[in-house]
Amino acid sequence: MKTSIENSLPPCSKVWIYQSTRRFTQGEAETIREKVKQFVAQWNSHKVGVAGDGELLFDRFIVLMADELQVGVGGCSIDSSVHFIKSLGNEYRTNFFDRWLIAYKKDDTVLACNREEFEKLIEAGEIADDTIVFNTLLNTKKDFDGKWEVPYSESWLKNLRSSHVSFSSIL
Repeated sequence: MKTSIENSLPPCSKVWIYQSTRRFTQGEAETIREKVKQFVAQWNSHKVGVAGDGELLFDRFIVLMADELQVGVGGCSIDSSVHFIKSLGNEYRTNFFDRWLIAYKKDDTVLACNREEFEKLIEAGEIADDTIVFNTLLNTKKDFDGKWEVPYSESWLKNLRSSHVSFSSIL
């Protein structure tokens, strides 16, 4: 299982993180990794190849990166990546677009739950300040490299909770 991306893209590279509602089996993960690599190899913006990278991490997250210093990524190229992710979701019967799915580590296992379950885990003491959570809202490789896996106490989730606003009241 891959847990990180090693590449030479610049820190300002654009990042998209798609989280599956389920963990993939080893066989599925191998196939998805190959499909992601194939997509990135043919990814274009205005008929020019995107200098990018992609990977399946923790058998759950698809991360795409693009060096916009080389080729700007927008419009059709973003649409093609979204179409690709949606097609994977359909093929593997999962949803990559549930933005309120919260992933966290328990021991060395990555688990995920919805916002209501996450609040209950906090209240029950199952989620502590040092629990690692995943920030899927990052925009750059620099942020991804330093702020993707963070302790709950340093996450945007903690700030939201400390403002006494429930997750369900902001939707």
